[in-house]
Amino acid sequence: MELPKFVLADNTDHPEDIFIIHLDYPRFIVNLKDDEVEIIEEPEDLDENELNEEMEGLIEEANAFYDREMERYEKE
Repeated sequence: MELPKFVLADNTDHPEDIFIIHLDYPRFIVNLKDDEVEIIEEPEDLDENELNEEMEGLIEEANAFYDREMERYEKE
């Protein structure tokens, strides 16, 4: 099975939160409620500056993914 790069998630224990889960390396979860990021799989091959740059780009991609998904949802 080929997994998508990002998925949206919610949780009944956190009804106000929307999560974006990044399934590629490095794996992480963004809580859109407060933009908190939880890194699940920290990359060992990047120094701190490289990690910060990569994560910044991936979080921007996650936000763009959410915007696209919401546009699709509103059209349906």
